[in-house]
Order: sequence, then structure tokens, then C-alpha cells
Amino acid sequence: MIPDTEWQAVLARDPRFDGRFVYAVRSTGIYCRPSCASRRPDRRYVRMFRAPDAAERAGYRPCRRCRPKAANGRPAIEKVRLACEAIATRAGERLTLAALAREMGMSPSHFQRTFTGIVGISPRRYADACRVDRLKTRLREGSEVTDALYDAGYGSSSRLYESANRRIGMTPATYRRGGRGARIGFTVVPSRFGRVLIAATERGICALSLGDGVRKLETWLREEYPSAEIVRDDRGLRAHAQALADHLTGRQPDIDLPLDVRASAFQRRVWDELQRIPYGQTRSYGEVAVALGKPTAARAVARACATNLVSIVIPCHRVVRSSGHLGGYRWGMDRKRAILEQEAAIAGRAAQDDRRIPPAKKRRFTTESS
Repeated sequence: MIPDTEWQAVLARDPRFDGRFVYAVRSTGIYCRPSCASRRPDRRYVRMFRAPDAAERAGYRPCRRCRPKAANGRPAIEKVRLACEAIATRAGERLTLAALAREMGMSPSHFQRTFTGIVGISPRRYADACRVDRLKTRLREGSEVTDALYDAGYGSSSRLYESANRRIGMTPATYRRGGRGARIGFTVVPSRFGRVLIAATERGICALSLGDGVRKLETWLREEYPSAEIVRDDRGLRAHAQALADHLTGRQPDIDLPLDVRASAFQRRVWDELQRIPYGQTRSYGEVAVALGKPTAARAVARACATNLVSIVIPCHRVVRSSGHLGGYRWGMDRKRAILEQEAAIAGRAAQDDRRIPPAKKRRFTTESS
């Protein structure tokens, strides 16, 4: 069955999806690009393929009306794919935007817009991610920090440590030792949704989990950070615990705590988008993908949600399937349902209270508090 996002593109005959996929109709044996002007098919008989060649291997023939093998956008996608390969294989070089655009036969501004539109991040951010990946690979292989630094393309140690602290979550030397030496404090607090474990480094929260037993939660934390020094620190994490408790009871709908999480560029974009979902509301995986400018990336969004180690603060529980089904949740579907029901109820009561305030009084209150 063709996914919801792609099906909506077919219904709207959206040309922006041309080159991203083709759809085939079993009853006719023909495949088309999304913007094809032919009569819309019955969804039950539709199959989706990422490329015309795949559709033809399955026995379908191209539509003579829309000529899907010549769909707009394929040349651009191919150029961006080649650019990604060039960036990844030459992560240790100082590859400029102008030089890369020239290799792709495009102007720098056009290449920048095209690359960002297809990949979802700029060429520079993609290169930064490749450079960090190269650094991590060299460190895992046992290279000395200085050798790994220059091999990955960092021009100075200050740039290396600035990037590493932001992207790896620890210094390169600590990462090379498998996290050994990193100190993580944790505390466990009760809530109506079970026990909540909060773990943090000196930079911010690195893990947040829900469960029924303290020992099980602590075991999970040690498995996530096997080489770190993990100690219980109820006093040091008291402020974080109070803020989280207020949030889980609805007294503080908005929560903003410092985080220390490792993520790829795409994961970080997904998690940033999750934090924009209003309290009491939900979004589908497809809607999050569309908000990121990557409407076909619903499955990648789901994977990013599944790898989120700081539940609640990064509210992956607010993402559901387009069918209305809650989807998955690391800490159990009953918890996800209960959290969403509480948030919706509190948000609903707040909206009713807001409507009861007379307009003049509401304006005066806003002015006085600004």
C-alpha cells in the first residue's frame, strides 16, 4: 500500500514529488510519476517504487502520458547524490561550496538551495557531520587524537574540541576510551506514570527513562553508557527533578532543560521539531517529515523518535501514526496513552479558562506581564 504522504502527493498531482517515487497500478500494469494528469486510481491497487527501474523489474510499463523515466528532478537528485559521495569521501579536505558547485555544473547559490531542499541540511552541515563521523571512526580504530584531528580535516584543536563537545557529547580523548572517565549522575523520582530516571553530565541531561523499578532503570542506564562513571546524585539533580515533576503533573506545561545528547544532523532536526509540538497536541510521523521539508522521510522520523534517550523533554510521545494509532513507545503504550490523555485534558481546561477571561481584562493582564 502506498504510504499516506505519497498518496496525498498523488491525489494533489504534486510535481514536487516527481523523481522521488513512482506509483504503479495493478489493474492497468502502468506506472506514473506523482504529477501525472491521468485519472486517479483506486488506492487498493496502487504500489509505490522509489525508481522507474524497480517498477519495470516488477513487470510494469511506463505511462506514455507523463513519461516517468524523464520525471523532473531526477538530474538534480543524481547531482546531489554525487555531491554527498564527494563530501563523504573527501571529509579530510577543505572542500569549498564554490568548488563543489562547480564540479556539479551549478552556481553556488543554486547548488546550495538544491542540496538543502533534497537532503534537508546545508552542504556545510552535511560536511560537518561527515567530518565528525570520520573523527569517531579514527578514534575507535585507536588513532591518537592529534592524528585523528588532522585526518578528519580539522585545522586546529580548538575547532575539534568545540565540535566534539557539541556533536559527540564528550571530549575526543574520552570518546577514544569508550566513554571511560565521563561522570554521569542520576536520580529516580516517582510519578503517576511510574518511576522516572533522570541522568545528566555536567553539560545537561543525557538520559531520561520511565519504568516500574529503580534497579531495572539503573541497569538500562549502565547499558547505555557502559564505560562511564555512573553515580546516584539526588541532591545535584534536585532542580531538574522538580522541573520534571511539575511538568508531569501539568503545573509546568512547557519544559526547558539543558541537554547533552549525541545525534546525527537529521536526528537533531527531528528532535528540534518534536519540541515545537504544542502541549496537548500530536503530529503524525508524516507531518513531522513534511515540516522538515522531507515529506518521504516518515520512516526516518520514526527511527529518530525510537532512538530518543531523553523522553518527555524531547516529546516523542506526541508523534503518532496518520491512522490515529499511537504507534510505538519505548516505555510502553499504556504510558504513552496516559501521558497524551493528561496533556490533552490540561490543555483543554487551560483553553476554557482562557476563553472565560473578558477581553478587556485579558488585554490588561497581558500588558502588565510584558
